[in-house]
Amino acid sequence: MRFLAILTVRNEGAFLIDWLAHHRACGFTDFLVFSNDCQDGTDLMLDRLQEIGWLTHVRNDDHHKRGPQWSALKAADRHPLKKAADWILFFDIDEFVNIHVGDRTLAALIGALPGATAIALTWRLFGNGGIRSYQDDPVTEIFTRAAPAVMGWPWRAALFKTLFRNDGSYAKLGVHRPLQPDRARLGDQHWYDGSGRELPPQMHSQRIFSTYGQDNYQLAQLNHYALGAMESYVLKCDRGRANRDAATFDMAYWVERNFTTAEDTTINALSGQSRPLRDGLRADRILAPLHKVAVDWRHRRFAELMQSESYRSLLGRMMMTPPSRPLSADEHRILAGYATRKMADP
Repeated sequence: MRFLAILTVRNEGAFLIDWLAHHRACGFTDFLVFSNDCQDGTDLMLDRLQEIGWLTHVRNDDHHKRGPQWSALKAADRHPLKKAADWILFFDIDEFVNIHVGDRTLAALIGALPGATAIALTWRLFGNGGIRSYQDDPVTEIFTRAAPAVMGWPWRAALFKTLFRNDGSYAKLGVHRPLQPDRARLGDQHWYDGSGRELPPQMHSQRIFSTYGQDNYQLAQLNHYALGAMESYVLKCDRGRANRDAATFDMAYWVERNFTTAEDTTINALSGQSRPLRDGLRADRILAPLHKVAVDWRHRRFAELMQSESYRSLLGRMMMTPPSRPLSADEHRILAGYATRKMADP
């Protein structure tokens, strides 16, 4: 069975080896990676990884006006690897698949849900934990504090990415879910959430977030290290969003993701399988110096950004802002009530 991971990257070479090692250990057989506008040598790392058979690299420098992620999706729809895949997941380098059943692999997850045609992998938001300086270690080991298993707000805490069976039921890839369903085949769809509950039929063609106020992680979750160290977040703001042209991050993004209520180290159950893969890649005669170039670039670029008052102010705000507090059930009901009334307005 072939599992295809599709990824877009820009100036993220320092994280590339860790991400690939984990997801190969998790069971992905193929990686289709798009790079755009890299200054840190990410594209050169991908060239080498393609050369040694780890992945397929596509340069995406002439990208869509809506952002490089959208042009990558269009190109991926036409790529032979998509046609050959049995299952597909489109996700980001700060997202890590974390499976809790069997041997923690994709095959084990599919085995636990044998009738599934799609599985919604809900984000679990991992906070910053007060870490200011970027360090060259796996984010899965550095950041272990996360949002609680049950969250009612913000709604982004329930966003998911979709692992779906590539059986022709959907014509196009999307950022969070496959798009353009074949209406004649919708009746054959069986979508499940990360706790093994079958999802209602409307999920087969719409929605990108799971049900709030319940644990969606019993079988699998998508660890989302959206913030990282404060220094890394400054660089993320400098880079901008992959699915929006020229859109930037800010403190609102930070506050809605900086949850550290619960400790979650479950992803390290795969470290015994991923560490040898990571060590092997880091020892490669070409990848090793390229990885160092990417790490050094991050330190250098951060120092450059600190010459700007706006980025110094951003760093200061992060230092002053405590971890976000999950809202109580009553507080969530208040906000949900306003949202419901807004939706009911003519």
